[in-house]
Amino acid sequence: MSSPRKLQFKSVNYTGLGQGPRVIIMGATHGNETCGTKAILRVMEEIDSGKLHIAAGSITFVPIVNPLAYAQNTRSGERNLNRDLFPKADPQDFEDHVGNWLCPLLAQHEVLLDLHSFNAKNGEPFCMVGPLNNDGPLEPFRHAEKERALARRLGVRRFVTGWLATYGQGVKRRSRGNAAELETVLRYGMGTTEYMRSTGGYALTLECGQHEDPTAPEVAYRAIVNTLAFLKLIDAPEPAPVPFEEMEALAMVAVHDKLDANDQFSRAWSSFDPVAEGEQIGVRADGTPVLAEFSGRILFPDTNAAPNHEWYYLTRPNPEFGRE
Repeated sequence: MSSPRKLQFKSVNYTGLGQGPRVIIMGATHGNETCGTKAILRVMEEIDSGKLHIAAGSITFVPIVNPLAYAQNTRSGERNLNRDLFPKADPQDFEDHVGNWLCPLLAQHEVLLDLHSFNAKNGEPFCMVGPLNNDGPLEPFRHAEKERALARRLGVRRFVTGWLATYGQGVKRRSRGNAAELETVLRYGMGTTEYMRSTGGYALTLECGQHEDPTAPEVAYRAIVNTLAFLKLIDAPEPAPVPFEEMEALAMVAVHDKLDANDQFSRAWSSFDPVAEGEQIGVRADGTPVLAEFSGRILFPDTNAAPNHEWYYLTRPNPEFGRE
């Protein structure tokens, strides 16, 4: 395992002669999610060889966001980088040092594409998208139209919205009105895309497939090239949006906590498994059944969740996505 003190951070920038947006594309925010790294290195080789040319704007590539986790081939180095991502005056762990380097870099850009993969053996790629335009206290935003237009051109058909708002519901329930605790824990929900939006930009997380799926780097590569073409950084035809009739858009609307270490799921759930209203999802330690309050899909079920932490999320269809 590499010593953290011997690691370093790397970003590579290409700037065209024409006017255009400042874009940043990242891989290995989680160290065992390498499809983005592979795709970024492939695109950089094509730019360096002349196969691709950055004609306008600016593109910054970060092939490996978290070098400690990447060297270990683990999700995290010392903690999950994609939570509590803020500059820290007194960094306590390696991810704090990453944040102190990464956050100012993100703030120099207008658009972020963060490339990830997931652990579940089955499942198709999907994109995590931010909120609608709003002036609220949790995640104020003003680029929803641009963000959603880019999302529909990444080459995937499944989109999920509502992360921070739904996460915040659980935080408020757990804090029981403690304002200081509420602010602290809500900050824990902030990752790369949330931080990017907080600086005035817009951002997407693309989950490109299962960690070991050989097609995941292809999904990531296609998303990078489509992003460069759609934002007119390269001279290429504009990619067509995924048709509305082919899309599956889901809104996260409820989060349920594990209350006791002995709470158990009724079966091995995977993200995006459908659930019917009244269907049993699990059972509490005291034998009380846990039932779905509405029909939808389960998301991020966590068998290993600790008590008073998120156990699973429920989503509803969001047929208005992209039409707002």
